[in-house]
This record gives sequence, structure tokens and C-alpha cells, in this order.
Amino acid sequence: MQLTAVQQQAAAASFRSRTFVRGPAGCGKTTAAAARLRALLDGGIPGASVLVLTPQRSLQEPYLEVINSPDVAAGGPVFPVTVGGLARRMVDLYWPLAAKAAGFAHPDRPPVFLTLETAQYYMARIVRPMLEQGSFDSVTIDRNRLYSQILDNLNKAASVGFPAAEIGARLDSAYFGDPAQRRVYADVQECADRFRRYCLEHNLLDFSLQLEVFWDILWPDALVHECLARNYRHLVYDNLEEDIPRAHDLLRLWLPEFDSALLIYDEEGGFRRFLGADVESGLALKDLCENEIPFEESFISSPAVDNLRQRLAKSILPDPAPPAESIADPGEALQVLQYRFYPQLLDSVAAETARLVAGGLPPSEIAILAPYLSDALRFSIAHRLESLSVPWRSHRPSRALRDEPACQALLTLACLAHPQWEVHPPRFDLAYALVQSIGGLDLVRAQLLAEIVYRPRELGLAPFDGIRPEVQERITYLLGNRYSLLRAWLLDYRQAPPLPLDHFLRKMFGEVLSQPGFAFHDSFDPVRVAASLVESVRKFRQALEPAGNPDTGREYLAMLQDGVIAASYVESWRSDEKEAALVAPAYTFLMMNRPATVQFWLDPGSGGWYERLSQPLTHPYVLSREWERHEPGRVWGDADELAAGRLALGRLACGLLRRCRERLYLGIAELGESGFEQRGELLRVFQKVTRT
Repeated sequence: MQLTAVQQQAAAASFRSRTFVRGPAGCGKTTAAAARLRALLDGGIPGASVLVLTPQRSLQEPYLEVINSPDVAAGGPVFPVTVGGLARRMVDLYWPLAAKAAGFAHPDRPPVFLTLETAQYYMARIVRPMLEQGSFDSVTIDRNRLYSQILDNLNKAASVGFPAAEIGARLDSAYFGDPAQRRVYADVQECADRFRRYCLEHNLLDFSLQLEVFWDILWPDALVHECLARNYRHLVYDNLEEDIPRAHDLLRLWLPEFDSALLIYDEEGGFRRFLGADVESGLALKDLCENEIPFEESFISSPAVDNLRQRLAKSILPDPAPPAESIADPGEALQVLQYRFYPQLLDSVAAETARLVAGGLPPSEIAILAPYLSDALRFSIAHRLESLSVPWRSHRPSRALRDEPACQALLTLACLAHPQWEVHPPRFDLAYALVQSIGGLDLVRAQLLAEIVYRPRELGLAPFDGIRPEVQERITYLLGNRYSLLRAWLLDYRQAPPLPLDHFLRKMFGEVLSQPGFAFHDSFDPVRVAASLVESVRKFRQALEPAGNPDTGREYLAMLQDGVIAASYVESWRSDEKEAALVAPAYTFLMMNRPATVQFWLDPGSGGWYERLSQPLTHPYVLSREWERHEPGRVWGDADELAAGRLALGRLACGLLRRCRERLYLGIAELGESGFEQRGELLRVFQKVTRT
């Protein structure tokens, strides 16, 4: 790839210098950083001495492409990490040194690292007895959200750097309203304290405890510090504005010890603020760098799109950057699709998508975005695109695994294969599992087949040959043969000693479901879900086996029934089906950090573009270092909420347009998805911009 002069300057910086690169999205910063990594490796720097740091693993793709390139110079592998991943690695390596000092009850036993899912499982053990005693009685919230918000508070404490014992007091100090809510914050603190004690008693480490042990015990230790400084001599740190303050604190101390460093800062970033991202502490790292290189030229947005972005920023943000002179007409980049009813709008979006694809635009260059992507909206868009033969894919990171059809099918079949679990799926679940498993089987015939062959009480499956001939012909012998193969495999498995659930899923997938004639053979999205499910089950089993639980499969099913929030799996951010239109929430598209030629924005009148999700047990702004720096002890009021929402809207809108090449379609329905008239802030801003 041909680099510009400013990209070459960043990539070819001295191996004895620290460089800070700043600029908006789409101006080639990550491309320059990937070229810098290649320059280090081609320059004889051992890969093991290069630290590639990102705030989340999904942002490591450009660097993995360099690392896995066949023409890259030999010299040891590079392992990109997050700060959390680095902390876990060091805690695992220096566990004997950290365990006793951290107060773990069994320092002679190995640690058990928890994912978000397994942490929720153990949190549920703590919270359920408290719920039965009346805790959280003034809060109406799903249990899975309750567990995740308490864990989020612990993560915020570790990420920002204040004691976990202060969570309740900080939330309470910024609250005004119903006094009953204050009791909830006391309950939150009690749950956090009990969970932390339980972790110390059983050698469990969630994200917050991993980070605290690393920061408080291992990083100050001379042996650990020397090991890190000796092993890592060169740094590439991308999207640092999306990282947590503790990561910036670590780099502030560590940066002078690197031989070279390249730091990448997105001037309009900070989209992960709700996860603890701190823009200000990230920007402060530039003071430790000898060189600063501004990136200004956009490789993505057309002049018309860029002019539209500047006008939106001027209308939304309190202190927008001075607009650049442009003669481009923003109207050339904006097309409004306006209808009275929401189904009419979705019909138009699908039809326009099909027209663009027929005109030669690759489907992968189309992104259909909404503030939230409900199951109903996802199905409605997908059905319309499929009927027009437009390939599509979707990604919702917060979607629980149990809500994925492929996951439901795999677990239903797992219940049939393990009668000792005593879990009896209803007939419809089996019919749905057969649809997801057997290629070409529709729900009507699957329901007919399940009604005839399935015995829920005995978990029995009758043979296809025993069905009346006229019914066999209706189902078809081809599909009946595939059902017989699946049935025979399940019966054979039941005759052998049971395997761990993740081993069972791998075996069933490899020997049956991925074979020709079955639905997983040529469908990429279910395969991605299956990979995430296997990884989730494996980590769950590894977390529970030290506790002596012999049947982790049944425990895993029980955990899913609680609706736990899914952990983030890298596979879920990737797609082998590259040539497909993306249907996703707006923030998810931003965190993918990829451009699209055409974007569709649905529901601009919805408050979801700027309103925070209701989180009665946590607060991303009050539990942030920015609040600690500027507003300690002050009450969070309505004016703060409005200002935060408007800033979030400005960042979101500008971030999306920075990743839009040619055209934005604004999808407006007078009556939105919920049937109410749309009057949101984003819609008003567009009305203002189009009038000027």
C-alpha cells in the first residue's frame, strides 16, 4: 500500500523516539501504525519485544494481518493485548508472588480467571439470597442486568483507581430523588463487598480483581517491573482515547522506559465512555512524547459528507472545531426516506439497498444502523433483504447467547443427548432446533416431524421409518434421511460416557452439523455463534471445575436461563461473509472502526441516539475520573444529563459520518418502531441543518 508523506513520517520514525499521532477517524492513523509495526519487524526488532496495545481485542485486526503476513521478517511472534489481557498474563505468571499479598485464602492453589459470564454466575450466588431477604425491592430490573451492573461498578472502580469500598458512597453522593434509592446503593455496596470476599476465598479473579492485583501488587514489585521493561522495548498503542484511566496511568510511568513508542489518538473518539474510556488522561500522554504528528486529510469522507458532518457538529456540539471552507453541497450526501408507517420505511430501505447492490456497489459497503437493534427490527430488515437476495449480517455484542437461534438449537440437541440432566425441551424447541440444524427443513414440516417422533417425557426420538408413508412424502425422504442421521448420532452418543459440554458441541458440529445437507455446512453466521458458544462453555467449565462441580453442562444451561449478558468474543466481531450488508446498532458500527460507502440511519427521531440506557445501580459519569477531576461531591442533575446526552449525540453523529464515504440515507417514519410520533433531538438537528 502506498503511504502518504505524513504516514511515512509516522511509520519511519526513529527506533529511539516516542511519537504521538493525532487526528480524526479516517485519516490513515491505524494504517500508519500497522506500517510502523512492519518497519520494526523488518528492521530486525524481535517480535517478542514489541508491545501492541489496544483498548479492545476487536481493534487488533490490522496488526494481526501484519503479524500473520507470510513475508514478515522472522524473529519471534508479536502478541497484541489489551491492558486487561496484560494484567491477566502477569497475574498468571507471578501468581505465587501476588496471591498471598492480595489476601487470597489459598495462595498454594492456581487462580481461576472469570469471564463476564462466569463472573455473573458467581455474582448470582451472592445476590439471590439478598433478593429473597428484600434487597433491591425498589428497583424493577431483570436479574441479569442487576448482576452485570454490580460487576460494572467493580470494574469502574478498578479502571478509574478508587477503592471498591467507595462505590456506594460515590453513587449516593451524586444522587437526588426518592430516598428509597439510597438504600439501593447500600445494597449495591454490600453485594460488591460480598462478591469480593467470595473471590478471595475461592481464588477467583474477575476483571476488576485482575487489574487491582496487577496495579497494586505486581507493577510496584521490582522483579515484575524489570521483567516488563526488559521484555518490551517498543510500543504501538492504538485508539488510546478509548482506554481506561488506569491504562493511561500505567503508560505514564512506563513510557519513558521504551526505546520507541507510537501512540495513536482519535480526536473525536471517546465512544467507550460508558465502559470507562477517558479522553483527557489519554491526551495527556502526548506530553511524554518528543514528536507530535497531526493527521488531517480524510481518506474516507467525500467533500459533501464532510460538509454535512461539520454542519451537524456546529448544531450539536458546544465547542465544535472551526469548519473548513468547502463549496460542496451537503445535500448531495443526504437523502431522506420519509414515510408515515414504519414497515413502509423498512420496505424502502431494503429496496434501496437492493438497487445499490444491483448498480454495482458491494454489499459490504452498506451499513444499516439504528440506535438499538431489537429482535423484531433485525428480523424485519433481514426478511426484506433476503427476499431481495441481498446478503446481510448483523452484530449485537450485548445480545445474550441464549437469544441466538443457532445457540438455542445446539443446546436443545445437547439436552436430548444428556438425559441425566433431566431437562426436557418442549416440542416447539425441538422443531426449531431441527430447522436450524437440517438444511432445507422449514418450520411447518419440522413442527409436523417433532409432533410425531418426539417424546418429551422420555427424551425419545422415534425413527423416521415408523411414520406413515403419506406423511413421509410430505416431509420428503431427503429431509427424513438427514433427520435419521442426526437421530442415530445422538443415540450412539448416549451409549458412551458423556463428554464435557464444549467437547460434545465440537464433536456434534464436526461429525454431523457441518456436513453437507446440514444447515451449518454453508451458513457462516450460525458457525460464528457456535464458535462463541463453545468458547463460552469452555471458559465456564474451566472456572467451575476447580470448585468441584462435576456437571458443568447442566450448570451452564441454568446460567443461560438467568439471561446473563454475553462476554465479548473476537469471533463475534469477525465475519467470513465479508460481502454482506451490515445491520447493527450505531455504536457497534463505530467500535468496528470500519468505513462504509453508504449508511442508512433508522429512527433519527428516537431518543436512543442520545439518551443513556437506564442503569439504576451504576452511573458511568459519576464513577469516572472526569467527574472526580471536575465535579467531586456534586449532585448529578437534569442539566448534566442533557449536556452529556447532547455531547454523546455529537460524537456519535460525527463519528459515523467520519466513516461514511458518499451518502447518508436518513430513514424517517412519522410513527416509529413503537408506533409513537418521532420528535428526537437528532431529527430536530437535521431539520435545522437542511433549512440552512
